[in-house]
Amino acid sequence: MTLLYIASTIEDGPMKTLQGDGPTAITNRQAFLRKNDIDPANATLLQLTYGGGDYCRYQIIVESLKGDGIVRESTIDADAVIVTETNHAILLPLADCIGAVIHDPAQNILMVSHLGRHNLEQQGGTKCIEYLVEHHSSNPKNLTVWLSPAAGQDNYPLYAFDHRGMHDVATEQLVTAGINPRHITASPVDTTTDLRYFSHSQFLAGKQGTDGRFCIVATMEH
Repeated sequence: MTLLYIASTIEDGPMKTLQGDGPTAITNRQAFLRKNDIDPANATLLQLTYGGGDYCRYQIIVESLKGDGIVRESTIDADAVIVTETNHAILLPLADCIGAVIHDPAQNILMVSHLGRHNLEQQGGTKCIEYLVEHHSSNPKNLTVWLSPAAGQDNYPLYAFDHRGMHDVATEQLVTAGINPRHITASPVDTTTDLRYFSHSQFLAGKQGTDGRFCIVATMEH
């Protein structure tokens, strides 16, 4: 079993827009999955809804039998999802936030967690690991974490954390939960300065002409 995690770029097109899942975004997502040899039928879209006040909502993807085949939920509204089977991909559109790919190789468990400003202010980096410990008996020392491209400190400081950067704060919260710092890999890409990536904050600042979302995809391949 191998762990695959990849990030799209502007070249792959917007994976989501402010208007939501229009035909172009859906087509782009499917093309990106196929480009990386992933069947869209085996992928679940992690979609976030803001406004409820709770940014630490976690769900395990449960498969249900229908007819002669297995039918998966195509979209889940949560802040993180957990997968326990191989060849089931999770796709997470991102603006400037972190997509964390958390893997428990001892139990073949995959979590994809959205770590943004609201989530981190609720200690989401720590809470998602605590969820795996409580509900799946994961040992934090066994877990590996990849942090996706995200907005850097210079253009997106977190005021609630003394103007520190998202990667820095997320890493600190993960270590607080028991993750070995050597098991955390953070992408060096700053979405606010790397023109290969969409950046919602830079669009709002008038520094990027197109507002869109890139995405990450993660799956345990058998």
